[in-house]
Amino acid sequence: MARLDQELVSRGLARSRTHAAKLISDGKVSSGGAVLSKASLHVDAHAQLEVAAHPEDVYVSRAGHKLAGALAAFPAVAVAGRRCLDAGASTGGFTDVLLRQGAAEVVAVDVGHGQLVQPLREDPRVDVHEGLNVRYLTPDLIGGVAALTVADLSFISLTLVVEPLAACTEPGGDLVLMVKPQFEVGKERLSRTGVVSSDHERRRAVARVAGAAVDAGLGLRGLAASPLPGQDGNIEYFLWMKRRMSVPVPKIEGRDEDVAALMRTLWPND
Repeated sequence: MARLDQELVSRGLARSRTHAAKLISDGKVSSGGAVLSKASLHVDAHAQLEVAAHPEDVYVSRAGHKLAGALAAFPAVAVAGRRCLDAGASTGGFTDVLLRQGAAEVVAVDVGHGQLVQPLREDPRVDVHEGLNVRYLTPDLIGGVAALTVADLSFISLTLVVEPLAACTEPGGDLVLMVKPQFEVGKERLSRTGVVSSDHERRRAVARVAGAAVDAGLGLRGLAASPLPGQDGNIEYFLWMKRRMSVPVPKIEGRDEDVAALMRTLWPND
């Protein structure tokens, strides 16, 4: 017997106990047609449990909808049949999307432990690496390079990790990274609610990451706003890049022009 909220998480029906508690309080969890209203209710491991469908609950986490939206915005990014790296996998929202779109393998990396939901953890296509700081990631640590790298990282600037992420992506491979301005602009530029309210600061954050990406040997290919807001309602963005074929990377000419051209895809009047 286990608590209802714990059982929902272990079955992959909720992304966390907090999420499970919300599903229960919203009346979305039932068994045999009867609504279960207490998170502390003890249920048998074989008990039938149903969770009412909701657009934000289709993937194992809300983040999955963000990546799905980004891949729709960048239709030239192939997933099917590729070895993928999910940096900052957490509960597995990005990994879930990649598997549904036909990834041959997903290397799920996270600095934490025990967050990836059990169904993904047990999937033979998922190679789980916990306790790994993306800042120090190398291909040797994950069994080689990936053809597609995606990232959803918090509490760290992408400018500090774009170089190791590039190194873990094969030449000619794709990277789709989520830029979170709240972790790029510095605490002094955040409002008291943790929101980057200035459009100028959001543009500056994206431009900094794009510049760091070019310096790391990546070619800029696309920029799109995330279809869902992030923490506390922050507007977030996805950068699509390709690793350049030449190794080592030559000095990039026209870096600032490349960044400016990319930025005009979302901010045409700048």
